[in-house]
Amino acid sequence: MNNTWQAFFGLGKEPFGADIRTIDILKTPELTDVQNRFDYVVRLGAVGLVTGEVGSGKSTALRYAMEKLHVAEYRPLYITASSGSIMEFYRQFVDVLDIHLSSNSKAIMVRRIKNEVMNLVREKRLKIVLIVDEASLMRLEVFAELHTICQFDKDSKPWLPMILSGQSTLIDKLTYRSSQPLASRVVAKSHLEGVDLAGMEAYLKHHLAICGMDRMLFDPTAITAIHQGSGGLFRKANHLARGSLIAAAQDQSAIVNAEHVRIASTEIF
Repeated sequence: MNNTWQAFFGLGKEPFGADIRTIDILKTPELTDVQNRFDYVVRLGAVGLVTGEVGSGKSTALRYAMEKLHVAEYRPLYITASSGSIMEFYRQFVDVLDIHLSSNSKAIMVRRIKNEVMNLVREKRLKIVLIVDEASLMRLEVFAELHTICQFDKDSKPWLPMILSGQSTLIDKLTYRSSQPLASRVVAKSHLEGVDLAGMEAYLKHHLAICGMDRMLFDPTAITAIHQGSGGLFRKANHLARGSLIAAAQDQSAIVNAEHVRIASTEIF
């Protein structure tokens, strides 16, 4: 689809994109809650959880919290988890630490990871934060062993705080007996849900403003349709809002209505 619809509405750029700048993220109470708990976990050197359904804004909230960390003081390490083995997780960890290894030995990987963390903390005076996104995908064997990389100096040094983010099944996996050593380190939990109708209206208005639009392009029926169609979840709301703008432009309508949202809904899941 071409971008003539943007010109039709006089939009400065394509709205409702995933590449939103941190400064432009809508500051909601839920976002502040994630940041506050994130900071608390980091300060204690413990483990925190961020859960929510697909498209609820978990990754955006993590990015917001991460970019609040002062670059001269913190080194955030970001991993997107997979359903692979614990060895796959360690390989990802080695990669984000820029460690080059010729060995596939788990013991060597763990030792090098810990040595690098200790070096960053002791020598470079940096505070490390490990963020694991999509953590609900990880196998139980990973949950069973993950706490071991947080143990320094006989578990007396909280040098590797960890934020685990994922769908609600993340909580379920932490309830298994084998996951208890990791679960016992959790000190804060944030759960993101879909916003209400007023929150959705504020969200749509905010994203239009980012694109230079000072008026509301969605009528009340469209706002309700987007809210209901997305379940209040931001990712799906983005798709519906953008698609309905395209449908309205094709209809030469200066205002988006529920019918335009219905047309947009036929293009997405």
